[in-house]
Amino acid sequence: MDYTGCVAMIRNLCLEGKFRAALWLRNKMILKGVIPDVITHNHLVSGLCKAGDLEKADKLVREMLEIGPSPNCATYNTFIKGYCLTNNVDKALNLFSRMAYDGIQPNNITCSILIHALCKKGLLKDARKLLEKIVGDDCGKETSDIITSTIIMDGCFKNGDMAQALVHWDEMLQMGSRIDVVAYNVLIHGFCLSQDMNNASRYFCEMVKRGLLPDIFTYNTLISGFCKIGNLDEACYILGVMSKMGVAPDPISYKMIIQGLCIHGDVTRASQFLVRMLKNLKVPEPLIWNVIIDGYGRHGDIGKAFFIRDQMVSFGVLPNVFTYNALIHAQIKEGNIVDAHSTKKEMLSTGIYPDVVTYNLLIGAACSFGFFHSAVWLYDEMLRRGCEPDEITHNALIHAQMRRRKHC
Repeated sequence: MDYTGCVAMIRNLCLEGKFRAALWLRNKMILKGVIPDVITHNHLVSGLCKAGDLEKADKLVREMLEIGPSPNCATYNTFIKGYCLTNNVDKALNLFSRMAYDGIQPNNITCSILIHALCKKGLLKDARKLLEKIVGDDCGKETSDIITSTIIMDGCFKNGDMAQALVHWDEMLQMGSRIDVVAYNVLIHGFCLSQDMNNASRYFCEMVKRGLLPDIFTYNTLISGFCKIGNLDEACYILGVMSKMGVAPDPISYKMIIQGLCIHGDVTRASQFLVRMLKNLKVPEPLIWNVIIDGYGRHGDIGKAFFIRDQMVSFGVLPNVFTYNALIHAQIKEGNIVDAHSTKKEMLSTGIYPDVVTYNLLIGAACSFGFFHSAVWLYDEMLRRGCEPDEITHNALIHAQMRRRKHC
């Protein structure tokens, strides 16, 4: 039996939501004396939890305890989150207790999942007790209090209870706690979540005045907040500040700025940030290249869209289906249907198969220009390749057929 192939197939089946087939393959492997690793089992547990089938997830974890591989912290975190998402916090807490019995130490993710669930139910006292139990033994009282208040404050912000979050902040100040960068990051992130960028900026300044140095998370939180409200000038200013403060922007910083600028139509400025990334030896992931390609395409500059694609390839980043869809969309927008089909052929020659978006673009264009037979041919090809048509596909064909009948 090809272990690597089977394990990869199980993981892919889970990603496609085919859990019955994934479990069947896992059981077949076990019958042949081969047990998939814990990461593969975690894929199965995660998939079953997302599908709401917690009984099967529970059975799987119990089988892991009996025959292996032993569940790890990630297994339990996934399972605990599954119960929390179905509002069954009691079972989640029972699982948490079972972790200790099985000799597995909970981590920050475990705490965050449970605290978030308890805060959502308004059980703040229970949340505090749980946290004190987790952190109390390993830290001094003052450190324990700061960690507890910070995590609960974060839980309140994530549940939209800003008033309660600020109560915890005031308590920390009244106790004279040595508030750290993490606590300020939680506070700033909370204000950004509610798009209160004035207060987010105010506490950022207060943080600096206290002698605390903002970290990459602080700056990225502010950049994200300003991008979400469409204040790209301020987001770009924050990027400049962090560089001057000795905190190098990371790919996430650039990604948010570039996406924000492209969304608001400033593709030229977005390209300048791409150039800055490349100068700093940070080669972006395909998503960033695709956003700029799509931006140029939407503004009718096909030449620059293809130039960015070629630059992408020269830096060793392979175009994907989204890259080609952006290029095809740009060509169709300009009425270049023949070129769009040539791009589709190029796509196939590189081993990338068109998806439903590709076919919808080409079918929609064929219908709009009156090439109904071409649209039907593309539809047939789509089915032959195993690509499932959607509502957009069918609507384009139906409307084209109705227009044909009117002209007959």
